[in-house]
Amino acid sequence: MANPTIDIASTIQSASIKQNPSAAHDLNPSTAASTKRPVSPTASISSNADSIPESALKPVPRKATLPPLPDLRFEQSYLASLKGVESKRAIAWITVRDQVILPLVQGTLWTLALSGWRYWNRTAQYQGASWGSQVRRWWWSVNKWPIPQAKHDEKMAEHVGEFYKHQLGSGQGD
Repeated sequence: MANPTIDIASTIQSASIKQNPSAAHDLNPSTAASTKRPVSPTASISSNADSIPESALKPVPRKATLPPLPDLRFEQSYLASLKGVESKRAIAWITVRDQVILPLVQGTLWTLALSGWRYWNRTAQYQGASWGSQVRRWWWSVNKWPIPQAKHDEKMAEHVGEFYKHQLGSGQGD
């Protein structure tokens, strides 16, 4: 009796096999650490060129390929930092710097940048004088949507006003 899990995996694998692969177009994208060497079409053509259709000899060109992906693995930059270092103390410092200090600084700066952006965006979203705010207010007025006002301004003014009225009225405001 066959295992159904193996049957399913075999079916999926056989269905995903490409019937007409092209060495020039179907290779994995190259990275900075690898070189791409496509197979030349003339190496696989037999001496009987009359039986090969013209479309196979001169295929329609595809889109230009992207440039190689940069090699951003941690190992490469870490090994480059360790090149020429001889003392264990320097190796420990480089390791702590690359594993602890730099990620901490990067995360802190990124969080501060995002927090600043969120604060600025939240305050400028509806009350700003920029072109985007004017378009947003126009669109909301066209759709007859209520434009949100600053939540804290009116309530805070009322609360502060009542507080001072109460303090001045009871003679404790001095």
